[in-house]
Amino acid sequence: MIIKLRYFAWVRERVGKPEEDIEVPPGVATVAELMVWLAARGEEYAHAFANPKVIRAAIDRTHVRPDTAIGNAGEIAFFPPMTGG
Repeated sequence: MIIKLRYFAWVRERVGKPEEDIEVPPGVATVAELMVWLAARGEEYAHAFANPKVIRAAIDRTHVRPDTAIGNAGEIAFFPPMTGG
């Protein structure tokens, strides 16, 4: 299954690109598992996903928890926590 990943703010800066299409490997079923897999893809991903507890995610523009199943997602976005101001 191919999913579009979008990266925002410092996640984008650390990964070095705003988006990419990836094929989700077998065994990666949740957002948390996807972050672990991404962190293993290279130094820039390891830096971006070094502390997954501070990264937020959205599947098809709906905020989700790390234990959420990827299912048939068309798009997954990763971004830092947002604050008002």
